[in-house]
Amino acid sequence: MPRTAKTDKSENEKSNLKENLVAVNRVSKTVKGGRIFKFAALVVVGDGKGFVGVGSGKSGEIPDAIRKGIEDAKKNAVKVTLRGDTIPHEVIGKYGAGRVLLKPASPGTGILAGGSARAVIEASGIKDLRAKSLRSNNPYNVVKAVMQGLVSLRNAKQVAQIRNKTVSEILN
Repeated sequence: MPRTAKTDKSENEKSNLKENLVAVNRVSKTVKGGRIFKFAALVVVGDGKGFVGVGSGKSGEIPDAIRKGIEDAKKNAVKVTLRGDTIPHEVIGKYGAGRVLLKPASPGTGILAGGSARAVIEASGIKDLRAKSLRSNNPYNVVKAVMQGLVSLRNAKQVAQIRNKTVSEILN
């Protein structure tokens, strides 16, 4: 099958991604002979320009778990709607017991967010944002909630199209 320009571009984009390890968890399974320990890694990848993904991997060795997590994150990467260095509007991301409030911030504010949420926000290239974890502080739920919130963002053009109006009507 011949390669298209789109395929080459997506592979090139995926090679320029920065990887960030959010959490490593030791998990165990009890069998007849004793316990079997493995490691689960939660990883975030992003290009700093609105392309970000989250993945998890599990293996008997930490480096293998991280590698699997990176591969999973690249598969699940999405493009995020941005307005300058922040997000277009306030949103609450929900995943499992995790709820994360994401609010746009004025230039120069920086990223006001906790550890797990900060990793996703920095990887996506957002420079000014306020975030608050409302319920769970489990890294998996917080990271997935932030991703769900970022994916649900819409710009003025998308809202205008849904409402069958022009962008100027929406902004006024």
